[in-house]
Amino acid sequence: MPELPEVEVSRLGISPHLEGKRIEAILVRNPQLRWPVPEAIQHAVGHTINTIKRRAKYLFLNTDVGSIVLHLGMSGRLRVVDKALAPLKHDHIDIVVSSGQCLRLNDARRFGACLWQPLDAPPMPLLCNLGPEPLTEDFDDQRLYTLSRGKQVAVKNFIMANQTVVGVGNIYANEALFLSGIDPRRAAGKISRERYTVLTKHIRNVLAAAIKQGGTTLKDFTQADGKPGYFSQHLRVYGRAGAPCEKCGAAIKSVVIGQRNSFYCPDCQR
Repeated sequence: MPELPEVEVSRLGISPHLEGKRIEAILVRNPQLRWPVPEAIQHAVGHTINTIKRRAKYLFLNTDVGSIVLHLGMSGRLRVVDKALAPLKHDHIDIVVSSGQCLRLNDARRFGACLWQPLDAPPMPLLCNLGPEPLTEDFDDQRLYTLSRGKQVAVKNFIMANQTVVGVGNIYANEALFLSGIDPRRAAGKISRERYTVLTKHIRNVLAAAIKQGGTTLKDFTQADGKPGYFSQHLRVYGRAGAPCEKCGAAIKSVVIGQRNSFYCPDCQR
């Protein structure tokens, strides 16, 4: 599943090809994604893509009349290709621009979305209860500590909740908790302010490092082969059950927390 770094790298990859270009047409081959694709997205035709921004895992193609809002869901990927290139099986939407290229959304499982946000309209409900971006000053240790007081939920679930902070998906939650020496099963309300200071730092670091690595190793978004825009990373615990911990040599353990596989070192994390 694309997590925040993959979505941010997608934004960085497509922006040079689309910003400043006029939308010539929007072709919807399959309107049945996670939610039906609204006909209102056609309002963007004839208008220039001024900027491409990200909020959580949503991408906004901003024009003078509103924004096309894209979400990659579980299997979505974006390519910038020549508009004449024959579509692949799961290429559902083309946003054709004045350069002769198009932004093509491929989504095999159709859990992604393409929505319309009119200019000056209230934010869509999907965006109303989101927490701060993890790489901004709005996200800090005081916020984590204050929100966690009295909570019995596992700390891993707590930092993955979009109301707490957006974009800390399963992979990065596992990695940040390992680097912080915090057992993912511990109750969020039982963790001290000092330990939240350390955790905040590592959440920032693992996300920033993933974005940086993606920006230097990602395949060109103009390739026609349809390869997803993800990138290999050095993972210390995620997916390494039974392997030795890089710090102490103990076997990494796996446990299900909140219906997600979680990985931790039984000696380094407490």
